[in-house]
Amino acid sequence: MPNTTGDRFERAVAIMARLRAPGGCPWDREQTFDSIKAYTLEETYEVLEAIDNRDWEELTGELGDLLLQVLFYAEMAKEEGTFSIDDVLDRLSTKLVHRHPHVFGDVKAETSSEVLRNWEALKAVEKKGRLESGGDKAAKAAIGSESVLSGISSGIPALLEASKLSSRAARVGFDWPNIDGLFDKLHEETDELRENLKEFPEPGPQPQHHGVAGSGKQPVSEELRARLEDEVGDMLFVLINIARYLSLDPESALKKTNRKFKRRFQWMEDQLRTSGRGAHQASTEELESLWQQAKQQEK
Repeated sequence: MPNTTGDRFERAVAIMARLRAPGGCPWDREQTFDSIKAYTLEETYEVLEAIDNRDWEELTGELGDLLLQVLFYAEMAKEEGTFSIDDVLDRLSTKLVHRHPHVFGDVKAETSSEVLRNWEALKAVEKKGRLESGGDKAAKAAIGSESVLSGISSGIPALLEASKLSSRAARVGFDWPNIDGLFDKLHEETDELRENLKEFPEPGPQPQHHGVAGSGKQPVSEELRARLEDEVGDMLFVLINIARYLSLDPESALKKTNRKFKRRFQWMEDQLRTSGRGAHQASTEELESLWQQAKQQEK
């Protein structure tokens, strides 16, 4: 067995190379950059779930799976002659040192805010350098733009994108002076949604009942649907800003609520199962009563 961290890393790199080599694993050899993108996203979420569960043994394995994605991309790139894992590591080390001059240089930064300001300034200088040298396709696409929002990918999950956009804007003073302003904005957006709902066909929005396809759906014009989508998006954006204002991660908050809902609903199903029934066979009143019981038993 390898003795050092370097030995262990080199062993993992060698195993990945063997899997992709002639005579290696047929599945691994068939993969491309595009085919494993979905696995990268899946592994990332599994890492986050292990962290939320504080399952350190599981996290060890999930981090290994995420590292495998990096090794996979690097090995495929090496085969194509574009870059290798050595280039990835060199670029990472250079970036870490360059972006932490308060640790590796003479720059002073006593607070996280000062570190972030330095970080953004250094990133701007780096982007300019890549443009002048002919690199960085994303930077080229944004050439001529000095927007503080440049560099935020539109390909990331919407919750994360909204959080990043509002955080960047807040750094230059485009922010609410206090949290009361955010709640006022939330009320404003709620009122605007209600105003648009006055145009919704009678008898108004209805829920789908008992999984019957098409039930509860009324014909709505594309123009009204677009306005409703805008208003719901605005409400979500304000909620994400409230989370930012409270230094909370909206993704983690929603994940926890999802798990809480799942836990309570499955408890309800267990109670109904004792009488040989499913949730679809219970009345709305009984479901609401069981829901309140589920909340109480958790306490």
